[in-house]
Amino acid sequence: MVDSHVHLENGPLTVEYVKEFVDSAIAHNVDELHILDHTHRFKEFAPIYLEHRKIDVQNDWFSKRFKNTICEYLELIEECKKNTFPIKVTFGLEVCYQRREERLIKDILSNYHFDFLIGSVHAVNYRNYDCSFSDDILWNVYDVDTIYKEFYEEEFSIIKSGIFDQIGHPDQIKIRGLHPSFDLKPIYEEFSELAKKYDIYVENNSGCHYRYNHSDIGINEEFLEILNNNGCKITSASDAHYPKDVGKLIDKM
Repeated sequence: MVDSHVHLENGPLTVEYVKEFVDSAIAHNVDELHILDHTHRFKEFAPIYLEHRKIDVQNDWFSKRFKNTICEYLELIEECKKNTFPIKVTFGLEVCYQRREERLIKDILSNYHFDFLIGSVHAVNYRNYDCSFSDDILWNVYDVDTIYKEFYEEEFSIIKSGIFDQIGHPDQIKIRGLHPSFDLKPIYEEFSELAKKYDIYVENNSGCHYRYNHSDIGINEEFLEILNNNGCKITSASDAHYPKDVGKLIDKM
């Protein structure tokens, strides 16, 4: 069983902390583990968040996030690769994608090499959709239809950018339990056709369920059926932010 998306975010960049994730993976029957962190942990990526930080409440949020440098993370990866883990372990990044920052993202990433890169949409019009303050800056400012349309335009751009190996939580915009007035099936069809064309992995991510209390354990049934019918590559992910959550609910998806 693969867990293709787990975060070191809430702990130190140490081999000992990585081993906690590996031990948890083994305990939960995961035999392939993909470890990463958000780009907002690393100071080198601060330039891609300048527009986000023009909103005061987000500036406060991001100012607490840039704790490390990429060099520190790369040094950890090198140390880990000197170890022989009982399971397959790879290391990557989850990039907070905004299509208007694509050139800058490419320029920064060109300086580094990782085993894999995940592109994820965490904001609409530079406004985070999944934070405690998101109602005030996004959901109460834009109508739901506009938010959904913009979210999926960003998703399409992730695929077409050619930067990434995997798309993170592709329907996580649903976490508020709000739905657009229009049928999402054509969007799911377009998404799946692009994912197939560009040969990119799509996450079936359980984090929406246990982290945000959404009723779907992973990708919603209609979307998942369309992805499968189009022969898209789907990978399982827990989005664990703590070792105890590695592999969580993957066997239920």
